[in-house]
Amino acid sequence: MSTAGCGAGQSAPAPPVDAPAAPAAANGAASALTDVDVNAWLDGLLPAALDRTGIAGATVAVVHNGRIVTTRGYGHADTGDGGVGAVPVDPDRHLFRMGSVSKLVTATAVLQLVQSGKLDLDADVETYLDFRLPRGFERAVTLRHLLTHTAGFEERVSGLIGTEGGNVNLRRALVTDPPEQIYEPGTVPAYSNYGNAVAGYVVERATGTRFEEYVQRNILDRAGMPSSSFEQPLPTPLRERMSKGYDTSGAPAAPFEIVGTPPPGALSAPATDMARFMLAQLGEPVGFGALLDQPTRELMQRPALDATSLGTLADGPRMTLGFFDESRNGHRILGHGGDTAYFHTHLQIYPDDRAGIFLSLNSNGSGALASHELRESVVNGFADRYFPARDGQPTAGVDPATTAEHAALAAGTYESSRAIRSNFLTAIGLVGRTTVSVTDGDRLLFEPGPLSDSPARYEEVAPWVWREVGGQRTIAMRATDDRVEAIGFDSAFALLPVEPARASTVAVPVLAVSTVVLLLTVLSWPVGALVRRRLGRAPRERAGRTARILSRVAVAGTLLALAGWVLAISSIMSLREIPGGVLRAIQVLQLVGLLGVLPAAVRLADDVRRHLGWRRIAGSALLLLALAGAAWFAVEFRLLAPSISY
Repeated sequence: MSTAGCGAGQSAPAPPVDAPAAPAAANGAASALTDVDVNAWLDGLLPAALDRTGIAGATVAVVHNGRIVTTRGYGHADTGDGGVGAVPVDPDRHLFRMGSVSKLVTATAVLQLVQSGKLDLDADVETYLDFRLPRGFERAVTLRHLLTHTAGFEERVSGLIGTEGGNVNLRRALVTDPPEQIYEPGTVPAYSNYGNAVAGYVVERATGTRFEEYVQRNILDRAGMPSSSFEQPLPTPLRERMSKGYDTSGAPAAPFEIVGTPPPGALSAPATDMARFMLAQLGEPVGFGALLDQPTRELMQRPALDATSLGTLADGPRMTLGFFDESRNGHRILGHGGDTAYFHTHLQIYPDDRAGIFLSLNSNGSGALASHELRESVVNGFADRYFPARDGQPTAGVDPATTAEHAALAAGTYESSRAIRSNFLTAIGLVGRTTVSVTDGDRLLFEPGPLSDSPARYEEVAPWVWREVGGQRTIAMRATDDRVEAIGFDSAFALLPVEPARASTVAVPVLAVSTVVLLLTVLSWPVGALVRRRLGRAPRERAGRTARILSRVAVAGTLLALAGWVLAISSIMSLREIPGGVLRAIQVLQLVGLLGVLPAAVRLADDVRRHLGWRRIAGSALLLLALAGAAWFAVEFRLLAPSISY
């Protein structure tokens, strides 16, 4: 659930906020991973970065070789904006919201039940449920699909995060207006909070225990995490220990956030507890018992899908049963990020190096990407400082002619697989698209680059596998019938080609020109009336009056609808609920505009028949085209879809 909402935590990063560590791909001797060195490194990085980015507080934990190397707190858990003295972050005491890092706990719970034989990763998940999943394909959805974000569900925003006092009911949230299934299971990585929530409900069904209670007893308590909880609101003993959440360090504190479906993002925990969770995931003795036996833990931490379903996307970064592949410098790194509206978190473990790092921030910061930049700086800086590259990267070894052919096939415009396709929020897909073009003969230029807000060049290093020039990011492509149909750029995300009819170069100009013409039409009404009055001209003839009136109604309806959509979508993406009645009213206005194409056509035909002059005819023609353009946009981008569930 990336924000808006409790999120993937895999939002697009920008260049690091502060980068004292070695360059990403540099070879060199590793610094000693000791408490003295780590503390000095963190102390030199985080305090200044918090001040610069307007983030109130941070909590960090590092583990290595079976022990907690350090836990650190920076900034404030309470800035004292209410008149009370500011409270510094205490990593042992203060709880932060984990966002989608919670999904690792949910995945662990599923794997515990797989280990005990109560669940089968590859069985139809509906055999464990008491409701029907939304289905668009014949292939069954499995727990393997749910934990790898390949169940095929579109995104949902409504109910993701509320404020204190909300009523959380996991089953009700899952069965009320579920998202549609828009991809065949197992074939397209598409991050899904809904899918992970279903996996959590399977745990609830298989154990007969409320999800929050099961994970408390079998994971959090078992791993020695007594100060952690999925409960919302928090149990009374923990409430006063909860860090406040902020927009910026100078803003007032926000209310405690209520995640509508707890499994994907409701965990609250201090850094010390998350250090123990990392140790447990590394197989180190912690708490009063292992969370998973060694074979099951290894199963959880290896890629969970192969080319059988993913095709050549399997040659790029892949999900394990819960973790993202975030490998760097030749070291295997498994991680997960998480975001709520105010907290931003990242956790990484190094299974082969017996290390891990955890970081959580309690503010958005002064820039749109401030929190993400800081997280990237810390986790990448940790890798580069303590686990630098041992050898140079392999050079490209592919046939130049084949590479040039692949590059030509990849050129085009793409949009994220994490999308909404069934309702009016389809329109937000016009924002954030990626353009891929051929450069230097056989390289690809991504604008913006995957997981970046800047352009990036990629070169092919194996058939359909491309690596960032001068960087470490790798992508994989899947092509059929001489067409690239997907680009896997992160374990649970892909870029999909935009259909020509929905291209920004078509849709945006059509909508913009239509809107301008309609606005000028509205402006012409009082101007025309004033001119006729001043010049003493007779009012317009009664012939064709009905068509003119209905056309005017259509113009007004279309403009009001477009304004309504802008306000509604902006509110929804800021996690503010919009009543269904308001959305239906906007749709009625949009429908009035669409139906107005008919009287506008009648009006044009009547003007031509009566030879009313080229100006009048041209105005009527432009009006018809503008209404038709707005109507096409409404149909193409699902503004009139029966479903208004978002």
